[in-house]
Amino acid sequence: MTASSPTPIAGLSSVASLYDVLLCDVWGVIHNGRESFPDACAALARFRAEVGPVILISNAPRPHPPIVEQLDSLAVPRTAWTQLITSGDATRALLSERAPGPVWDVGPERDRVLYEGLDLGFAGPEDAAFISVTGPYDDEVEEPADYRDRFAGCVERGLELICANPDIVVQRGSKLIYCGGALAQLYESLGGRVLMAGKPYAPIYALALEAAAAELGRPVDPARVLCVGDGLPTDIRGANARGLDVLFVANGIHGGETVGPDGTLNARAVADLLRQDALNANWTIADLVW
Repeated sequence: MTASSPTPIAGLSSVASLYDVLLCDVWGVIHNGRESFPDACAALARFRAEVGPVILISNAPRPHPPIVEQLDSLAVPRTAWTQLITSGDATRALLSERAPGPVWDVGPERDRVLYEGLDLGFAGPEDAAFISVTGPYDDEVEEPADYRDRFAGCVERGLELICANPDIVVQRGSKLIYCGGALAQLYESLGGRVLMAGKPYAPIYALALEAAAAELGRPVDPARVLCVGDGLPTDIRGANARGLDVLFVANGIHGGETVGPDGTLNARAVADLLRQDALNANWTIADLVW
């Protein structure tokens, strides 16, 4: 295996004995926002039952309890995972440090749970002390460009932006939708300062590895942790930054580039995709299966 040419595997069982812990992405690996992937869930359940803890690590911008409810509603069995850590969990520390604000909160109503109990006030872009972004207000129709003028004014005022979901896009059913990371990317391009705690940044990995150590009852050996994900700028870059092994699930947000119409993995396309972004993966698979 060269730096950016991962070894294709038939299933997780091929490499499970090399690891004690899985840190597994959620959206794109075990569900698409509309339905869960039964084979992926079964693979995680087998690993958890036969090998060790499965820590789900999600860039969802809400604390984990509502995400657990979402997984239940999508028929993701609780036997498939041990603990769930979200970007919302990691981001709340950044927000609480800035109380009482006020904050201009950008995102859909469902994400307001992120701010519960933080003693933050709220304001519009003209009066806020900082910005918090979970995603567009309406991710079905809005694009980052819709925020350009408002963001430009905030950059002029020197406002800091905290992004609770570093994902650029996710797949909802068959459609790609913009996430908080796309808005943060725009803000940064306008000259603004952005802070993030989710993948690929360190805080969420620290929480996940602490959870894994608690489940194991001993310190985690980083060489025996496998990160499973489909997002290059989040899952793969985050694992690479921590020196953790990677299983790249090709048929997620990059499926159109790396998997044929018949579901066959194009290993060369995967290697080229990783090389373009100077990223590494140890293993690759079309869809997560045991």
